Amino acid sequence: MSAPLNLAPHPNTPLAWLASLEVTVAFQPDGALALAWRLQGDLARLRVPLPGPLRHSDGLWRHTCCEAFIATADAPAYHEFNFSPSGAWAAYRFTAYREGSANLALADPGIVCRMTANQLTLEAVIAAVALPPGLLRLGMCAVVEDVDGGIAYFALCHPPGRPDFHHFDSFALELARP
Repeated sequence: MSAPLNLAPHPNTPLAWLASLEVTVAFQPDGALALAWRLQGDLARLRVPLPGPLRHSDGLWRHTCCEAFIATADAPAYHEFNFSPSGAWAAYRFTAYREGSANLALADPGIVCRMTANQLTLEAVIAAVALPPGLLRLGMCAVVEDVDGGIAYFALCHPPGRPDFHHFDSFALELARP
């Protein structure tokens, strides 16, 4: 795995009880992309979806969810991947910014979630066949829901204005496929 990268809260949605949110990203020998998010803080304040069957599910971004947006450096198309602590996931293909959305076939990403009073770790793997070819631009982010129903948005980089993980300015990590 890579060195942990810090995800910052959007200025309009801070959470005082969350001390840090980090993500690591690394290619596996088979070309799959291994991802791991680590939240640290007073996790009694964190609303976590209940565990369920490992399955595709829409609307995960409405609750605590870890996300990856992946594009190539030279095309408007991109993929969105959502991973819930419940074990559910979703994957979408877009032809351009928020346009042409379609489900993307994704093998079980093997979500593993571990939680203690002060730390939640979520790991997932995106199979190589689900990744676009070439140099990748990644937007690593997370939606964090408070037990009171408040939502905070964390990303490597936030574009100006309201939270928007689809905006290409948030695709701040470049990664070359092996």
